[in-house]
Amino acid sequence: MGTEIRVHQVYAGRVLQGSGALSLVPDEVGRLGAQRVLVIAAPSSAEAALDLAAALAERYAATFGRPVQHSPVEVTAEALALAGEVRADALVAIGGGSAIGLSKALAGRTGMPQVAVPTTYAGSEATPVLGETEGGAKTTRRDPALAPSTIVYDPDLTLSLPRGLTLTSALNALAHAVEALWDTRASAATRAYAVESADGILAALPVVLDHPSDIVARGRLQEAAWLAGACLAQAQMGLHHQLAHALGGTFGLPHAELHALLLAHVMRFNLVAAPDAAARLARLANGDPTLAVASLASMHDGPTTLRALGVARDALREVAERVAADPYPNPRPVTADAVEELLLAAW
Repeated sequence: MGTEIRVHQVYAGRVLQGSGALSLVPDEVGRLGAQRVLVIAAPSSAEAALDLAAALAERYAATFGRPVQHSPVEVTAEALALAGEVRADALVAIGGGSAIGLSKALAGRTGMPQVAVPTTYAGSEATPVLGETEGGAKTTRRDPALAPSTIVYDPDLTLSLPRGLTLTSALNALAHAVEALWDTRASAATRAYAVESADGILAALPVVLDHPSDIVARGRLQEAAWLAGACLAQAQMGLHHQLAHALGGTFGLPHAELHALLLAHVMRFNLVAAPDAAARLARLANGDPTLAVASLASMHDGPTTLRALGVARDALREVAERVAADPYPNPRPVTADAVEELLLAAW
């Protein structure tokens, strides 16, 4: 047998970056040949969605403004009904992972092309991955048809992002890059994305937190989040993402805060079994990367523990057993006892 063959596939067809890029969305819709655009907008992006609707002019069909995190199928059904009523033939999603996830769910059911305009650092826009919840259970699927045709990154749209969400969303992105670095099957390109992404987040996030109006730092943070999303699209996600899915789907927890509080704990668990990832991250952090991430996470004014998020201590064992029964690929063996210990440390 020869060496393992790796496949690297790029998903988003076009990526636009820069201050003011939102104004180019109508041109991108035109490139797709769309005539009836359904805008999916998070409530926090309502004002930008109004501007976008005006700019789309006769191509604007309607706005669905109630996306929900973890993409519940009943919300998708509501949006699907609206898309049918207005005869939509394309989607523009503006907001964080909830808006972009709903757009993907609609695209997966209708085949409509999408333009994604992210306002957070979740990275979902750069992936062919969709997580949906039904009856309290979250399932994840991967399909190239789910990836948006165009991504528009406008750092101006992140200026109003609350400080807490800026921090937790960026750490969510960092988690994608970190897991790509300890995935032994990731390609050289994915590892390069991961290193550049982690470098950008660790360098730009403190600047943005201290100087919220620094558009250059915000642009770099957004670029790093794009690369982190590309990591999520390519690499096998491990224990960190499995825990986030298990806890988030079961207890309805806020996605970004959950990722932010878990990351340092999973890094402490895994990096001892991933020396190459540990060495790369140590160079980027100029020291202990786990300590650097824990320090950033501790700056959050909101919940920084599972207990603060409302998870009962006696629920941790069941989650640990469920994760250990069907583990994601991970550099260190996953057992129920080890996962429970990790969760207790995060509790």
